[in-house]
Amino acid sequence: MSAFVLKMIAIISMTFDHTGYLVFGEFSYFNYIGRLAFPIFAFQISQGYTHTKNLTKYFSRLCIFAIISQVPFMLFLYSSNTVIPISKIPSTLYSLITTGNPTLNIFFTLAIGLAAIMVFDKIKYKSLGILVGISFAFLGHYINVDYGFYGVIIILLFYLFRNNKLIMALSFILVTVLNYIRLVWSLYTNFYSKGIDISGYITTYVILCICTMLSLFCICLYNGKKGRNTKRLLYFFYPIHLLLIYFCFLMFS
Repeated sequence: MSAFVLKMIAIISMTFDHTGYLVFGEFSYFNYIGRLAFPIFAFQISQGYTHTKNLTKYFSRLCIFAIISQVPFMLFLYSSNTVIPISKIPSTLYSLITTGNPTLNIFFTLAIGLAAIMVFDKIKYKSLGILVGISFAFLGHYINVDYGFYGVIIILLFYLFRNNKLIMALSFILVTVLNYIRLVWSLYTNFYSKGIDISGYITTYVILCICTMLSLFCICLYNGKKGRNTKRLLYFFYPIHLLLIYFCFLMFS
């Protein structure tokens, strides 16, 4: 399976995920399919670091599209709860940015993950490099990037164990399971203690966890080949499809 095929699977999966919020407004079968996307993107960052000819351009491109995509991402994310009218976009976004801690889009996650790999590789003592890499994951959590600590750490893991698929798979499974246990525990402390039944949510999170781990089948089938040249497909597709979903929210709300 080439990098092009992996990218297309991730893009289609991501589109299902985001469309699910438009159609159902909550977790659905669309979101189960969508769990394949991020691990594949994370894996491709680790591979991109290995194969790119210009790391500075690669990192800069991620940062530029992170900035470009933030407004479309916020319009999509917050319209899934309450649709933001076009006339109120500036004031609403300003309020979200200044009074809250808005989630930063996936390009910020990928950029921090790439930065963690870059710094790790430059540190002579790898045990120290791993600690520094983990600190980047905490940074991702602190500034509230999409997928948070988990998102950054699996990018680093995919790079650390790139030459051993078994260890890579086992470490990914372990971190993913721990992440979903954390999510379930957060649900328990916030809702169950108040008498709210969370059994349905627990079942949903178990399915989401399993679907996330299914991405390993695609990743382990990667043959190291580039395939068709679509280097900038994801960069442009991501903000454009978020804007299209936002306008669909407006039309059908």
